[in-house]
Amino acid sequence: MILYYLLTTFYVLVCLILLLVILLQQGKGGDMASAFGGGSSQTAFGARGGATLLSKMTTVFAVLFMLGALGLAIIGQRGPGSIVGGTAPPPPVSSPRTPAPLTPTGSSPAKPTTPAQQPR
Repeated sequence: MILYYLLTTFYVLVCLILLLVILLQQGKGGDMASAFGGGSSQTAFGARGGATLLSKMTTVFAVLFMLGALGLAIIGQRGPGSIVGGTAPPPPVSSPRTPAPLTPTGSSPAKPTTPAQQPR
């Protein structure tokens, strides 16, 4: 059960990091400085180094995102307790049987007979 919550927490972190990595990438038309009217194209990672680093990070986190989604879907279908030696859920509890009502004489009513049991 705790592994399910750890995997879910890891998946949320991967989603947030993937979101940040995608938003940090520069578009095809230019970099962040050109979006705000700046003329130079200086970036923190260099002109080409940052794009390759961010694109590799995007690929890694995209794969982790897809594998995490697949893993959580499989676990969710089987139930959170089914992962790594989990136990099966208990069978549903049936309602207790109610006793047959008593007749005015204090005995149980006679069982109805089927056509094969009727005397001829």
